[in-house]
Amino acid sequence: MDRRRFLAAGGAAGLMAAAPALLTRTAQAAPFTDYRALVCVFLIGGNDSFNMVVPRSAAEYGVYSRSRQNLAVAQDVLLPIAPRTTDGAQYGLHPRMAPLAPLFTSGRLAVVANTGPLVQPVTRTQVLDRSATLPPQLFSHNDQQDQWQTVAGRLQLRTGWSGRAADELAADTTLQKIPLNVSLSGTTVFQIGDSGAPYAISTDGAPSYFVLTSTEAFAFAERRAMFERLLNRNESSPITRSLTSVQRRSLALADTVNTALRRAPALATSFPTSTLGVQLKAVASMIAARNDLAMSRQIFLVVTGGFDTHDNQNTLQPGLFGDLANSLAAFDGAMRELSLADQVVSFTQSEFGRTLTSNGDGTDHGWGGHQLVMGGAVRGGDIYGRMPRLEIDGPDDAGAGRMIPTLAVDQYAATLLRWFGLSASQIDRVVPNLRNFTTRDLAFV
Repeated sequence: MDRRRFLAAGGAAGLMAAAPALLTRTAQAAPFTDYRALVCVFLIGGNDSFNMVVPRSAAEYGVYSRSRQNLAVAQDVLLPIAPRTTDGAQYGLHPRMAPLAPLFTSGRLAVVANTGPLVQPVTRTQVLDRSATLPPQLFSHNDQQDQWQTVAGRLQLRTGWSGRAADELAADTTLQKIPLNVSLSGTTVFQIGDSGAPYAISTDGAPSYFVLTSTEAFAFAERRAMFERLLNRNESSPITRSLTSVQRRSLALADTVNTALRRAPALATSFPTSTLGVQLKAVASMIAARNDLAMSRQIFLVVTGGFDTHDNQNTLQPGLFGDLANSLAAFDGAMRELSLADQVVSFTQSEFGRTLTSNGDGTDHGWGGHQLVMGGAVRGGDIYGRMPRLEIDGPDDAGAGRMIPTLAVDQYAATLLRWFGLSASQIDRVVPNLRNFTTRDLAFV
């Protein structure tokens, strides 16, 4: 499952239609006096997180290694972590996650255990006898990506929880010069709301027409002036008028964003040159430009792929984990450099975990999995939720080594949104199935 297919699955139909609503701003005092940002890091393909956070104590490691067979991480190379809340077992991080170990120890990184799409809490018995209501099309890439992005359960929702959050905060963010949602990965359902869509940028900044902005030996200033004259013509067709209106706003926004980026302080923090690293560097630059853009609330989406490890998992996984750890650690360093560490929370998502069982060379599609949450506001140094027993046909196995989630994406999203500034009633509208779960807030932030 690659990045292109992920974006295609999300769809882009809402962007053009929503642009006028997105870009219209009214003069109104913004109630937020602080700045907060959420940064979603989506790991496409289904991250095998049971090799990312691993039991270290003898009994629990024995269960893990018997289940994982040739895919088990050696016990003696795991990086010890000491969660503040103990369940009696010991845990460690994959050795390639070393850049994140100090963040966990210092309380800047938390693990949210065994999270996944749910409609309601379920047990193994209910799953096996089919007596519980489950999300549709479990173990399907596209469908479970939709579940993570929409928290729809069995509802028919065409918007994402980040997009609906932007709808709820629309009246509170009217002075912002660009939409609340910003994507480094095109348009996906995650950031589409009823009245808006994300502002998509590239790792080089806001998109612009090459022939209007190139610094090569073109008469680009004259071309820009001619293009603007064409856009300002009195057109009889309402479709043409709508299109030219979007184009004018797009040009103006690109100028605004790129000017703000040029004025923003240069970052000394070094980022990896990987797909994830350069996206997070661009997010850091956008955050550095927040004042010129009058931003008080932002949600960013970055996407990286390669986690669909049906084959060559032992070869591919160390590089995937190493890139994730290095990129997140660099981003944390950049936020500390900007003195914004307490105002920015980063979190991972992935459509599902993977099977505990080995297919001989890799793993197949699973269900629950662990997620990481990072930032100065995070109550880190702990594991939130119950770690599953990693046993084939054990109490947490839905069959074939697929772990049944004990926390729902709904609870995960609601916790992030409460920190972001949404009220309880707003969260209920954004996360409609939250009422099915006793614990509304996981308290990791």
